Amino acid sequence: MRKIIFVIALTVLTGGIAIGRPLQQKFEKAAFYAVMKSGDIAAIDNEIQNLSTAPEKDRDGYTGALLMKKADLLRKNKDKLKSFKEGRIKLETALIAEPDNTEFHFLRLTIEEHAPRIVKYRSDIEKDKAFVIKNFKNLSPAVQHAILDYCSNSKVLHKEDL
Repeated sequence: MRKIIFVIALTVLTGGIAIGRPLQQKFEKAAFYAVMKSGDIAAIDNEIQNLSTAPEKDRDGYTGALLMKKADLLRKNKDKLKSFKEGRIKLETALIAEPDNTEFHFLRLTIEEHAPRIVKYRSDIEKDKAFVIKNFKNLSPAVQHAILDYCSNSKVLHKEDL
Protein backbone atom coordinates (compact mmCIF):
# COMPACT_ATOMS: atom_id res chain seq x y z
CA MET A 1 0.00 0.00 0.00
CA ARG A 2 2.83 2.40 0.81
CA LYS A 3 4.42 1.74 -2.58
CA ILE A 4 1.21 2.64 -4.38
CA ILE A 5 0.87 5.90 -2.44
CA PHE A 6 4.54 6.67 -3.13
CA VAL A 7 4.11 6.08 -6.88
CA ILE A 8 0.97 8.23 -7.00
CA ALA A 9 2.66 11.03 -5.06
CA LEU A 10 5.74 10.85 -7.29
CA THR A 11 3.58 10.95 -10.40
CA VAL A 12 1.70 14.02 -9.16
CA LEU A 13 4.89 15.83 -8.15
CA THR A 14 6.69 15.21 -11.45
CA GLY A 15 3.71 16.21 -13.56
CA GLY A 16 2.87 12.77 -14.87
CA ILE A 17 4.55 9.71 -16.24
CA ALA A 18 6.72 10.16 -19.30
CA ILE A 19 7.58 6.69 -20.48
CA GLY A 20 9.41 6.63 -23.79
CA ARG A 21 9.12 10.37 -24.38
CA PRO A 22 10.88 13.44 -23.02
CA LEU A 23 9.20 15.57 -20.38
CA GLN A 24 7.33 18.51 -21.85
CA GLN A 25 9.12 21.82 -21.55
CA LYS A 26 7.54 25.12 -20.66
CA PHE A 27 6.86 27.48 -23.57
CA GLU A 28 9.34 30.35 -23.67
CA LYS A 29 9.36 33.14 -26.24
CA ALA A 30 13.15 33.31 -26.54
CA ALA A 31 13.27 29.59 -27.37
CA PHE A 32 10.38 30.01 -29.81
CA TYR A 33 12.24 32.69 -31.76
CA ALA A 34 15.44 30.65 -31.76
CA VAL A 35 13.50 27.79 -33.36
CA MET A 36 11.90 30.15 -35.91
CA LYS A 37 15.38 31.32 -36.87
CA SER A 38 16.97 27.86 -36.92
CA GLY A 39 15.06 26.29 -39.78
CA ASP A 40 15.22 22.82 -38.19
CA ILE A 41 12.09 20.72 -38.82
CA ALA A 42 12.58 18.57 -35.71
CA ALA A 43 13.00 21.66 -33.54
CA ILE A 44 9.86 23.18 -35.08
CA ASP A 45 7.87 20.01 -34.37
CA ASN A 46 9.16 19.97 -30.79
CA GLU A 47 8.25 23.64 -30.30
CA ILE A 48 4.74 22.98 -31.62
CA GLN A 49 4.46 20.33 -28.89
CA ASN A 50 5.72 22.83 -26.29
CA LEU A 51 3.00 25.26 -27.30
CA SER A 52 0.50 23.22 -25.32
CA THR A 53 1.89 25.03 -22.25
CA ALA A 54 1.50 28.49 -23.83
CA PRO A 55 -1.48 30.63 -22.89
CA GLU A 56 -4.50 29.43 -24.88
CA LYS A 57 -5.07 32.83 -26.52
CA ASP A 58 -1.55 32.72 -28.00
CA ARG A 59 -1.36 29.11 -29.20
CA ASP A 60 -2.85 29.53 -32.67
CA GLY A 61 -0.67 32.50 -33.55
CA TYR A 62 2.60 30.82 -32.59
CA THR A 63 1.60 27.45 -34.04
CA GLY A 64 0.52 29.08 -37.29
CA ALA A 65 3.84 30.86 -37.69
CA LEU A 66 5.75 27.65 -37.01
CA LEU A 67 3.68 25.68 -39.52
CA MET A 68 4.29 28.29 -42.23
CA LYS A 69 8.02 28.32 -41.43
CA LYS A 70 8.00 24.52 -41.59
CA ALA A 71 6.31 24.64 -45.01
CA ASP A 72 9.42 26.32 -46.40
CA LEU A 73 11.56 23.40 -45.20
CA LEU A 74 9.47 20.49 -46.48
CA ARG A 75 10.40 18.71 -49.70
CA LYS A 76 7.10 17.80 -51.34
CA ASN A 77 5.04 20.66 -52.77
CA LYS A 78 1.83 19.01 -51.56
CA ASP A 79 3.17 18.93 -47.97
CA LYS A 80 4.46 22.50 -48.26
CA LEU A 81 1.08 23.81 -49.36
CA LYS A 82 -0.82 21.86 -46.70
CA SER A 83 1.44 23.09 -43.88
CA PHE A 84 1.36 26.66 -45.15
CA LYS A 85 -2.44 26.74 -45.46
CA GLU A 86 -2.92 25.24 -42.00
CA GLY A 87 -0.51 27.75 -40.51
CA ARG A 88 -2.06 30.66 -42.36
CA ILE A 89 -5.52 29.82 -41.03
CA LYS A 90 -4.21 29.60 -37.46
CA LEU A 91 -2.23 32.84 -37.58
CA GLU A 92 -4.99 34.81 -39.31
CA THR A 93 -7.55 33.46 -36.82
CA ALA A 94 -5.30 34.60 -33.96
CA LEU A 95 -4.99 38.06 -35.55
CA ILE A 96 -8.76 38.33 -35.93
CA ALA A 97 -9.20 37.39 -32.26
CA GLU A 98 -6.46 39.81 -31.16
CA PRO A 99 -6.00 42.53 -33.79
CA ASP A 100 -3.82 44.61 -31.42
CA ASN A 101 -1.29 41.82 -30.76
CA THR A 102 1.96 43.33 -32.03
CA GLU A 103 3.81 40.05 -31.78
CA PHE A 104 1.39 38.32 -34.17
CA HIS A 105 1.79 41.21 -36.62
CA PHE A 106 5.56 40.72 -36.39
CA LEU A 107 5.22 36.96 -36.98
CA ARG A 108 3.01 37.58 -40.00
CA LEU A 109 5.51 40.14 -41.33
CA THR A 110 8.37 37.61 -41.08
CA ILE A 111 6.35 35.05 -43.00
CA GLU A 112 5.03 37.53 -45.60
CA GLU A 113 8.49 38.83 -46.39
CA HIS A 114 9.77 35.35 -47.26
CA ALA A 115 6.62 33.71 -48.65
CA PRO A 116 6.74 32.71 -52.30
CA ARG A 117 4.64 34.97 -54.54
CA ILE A 118 2.51 32.02 -55.63
CA VAL A 119 0.83 31.79 -52.20
CA LYS A 120 -0.21 35.46 -52.41
CA TYR A 121 0.60 36.20 -48.79
CA ARG A 122 2.14 39.66 -49.01
CA SER A 123 -0.73 42.11 -48.80
CA ASP A 124 -0.19 43.24 -45.20
CA ILE A 125 3.57 43.85 -45.17
CA GLU A 126 3.39 47.64 -44.84
CA LYS A 127 0.54 47.51 -42.32
CA ASP A 128 2.39 44.98 -40.15
CA LYS A 129 5.66 46.92 -40.41
CA ALA A 130 3.96 50.12 -39.24
CA PHE A 131 2.23 48.27 -36.40
CA VAL A 132 5.49 46.73 -35.17
CA ILE A 133 7.34 50.07 -35.35
CA LYS A 134 4.57 51.87 -33.48
CA ASN A 135 4.38 49.32 -30.64
CA PHE A 136 7.99 48.11 -30.42
CA LYS A 137 8.72 49.80 -27.07
CA ASN A 138 5.74 48.07 -25.41
CA LEU A 139 6.98 44.55 -26.17
CA SER A 140 8.79 42.22 -23.79
CA PRO A 141 12.61 42.20 -23.96
CA ALA A 142 12.61 38.71 -25.53
CA VAL A 143 10.38 39.86 -28.39
CA GLN A 144 12.30 43.12 -28.83
CA HIS A 145 15.51 41.12 -29.11
CA ALA A 146 13.91 38.82 -31.71
CA ILE A 147 12.76 41.83 -33.75
CA LEU A 148 16.17 43.51 -33.60
CA ASP A 149 17.79 40.23 -34.62
CA TYR A 150 15.35 39.89 -37.52
CA CYS A 151 16.10 43.44 -38.70
CA SER A 152 19.67 42.48 -39.61
CA ASN A 153 18.37 40.20 -42.42
CA SER A 154 15.17 41.99 -43.35
CA LYS A 155 14.65 44.08 -46.47
CA VAL A 156 11.50 45.60 -44.98
CA LEU A 157 12.15 46.25 -41.29
CA HIS A 158 15.27 48.12 -40.14
CA LYS A 159 16.69 48.93 -36.71
CA GLU A 160 16.66 52.64 -37.50
CA ASP A 161 12.87 52.47 -37.88
CA LEU A 162 12.36 51.23 -34.33
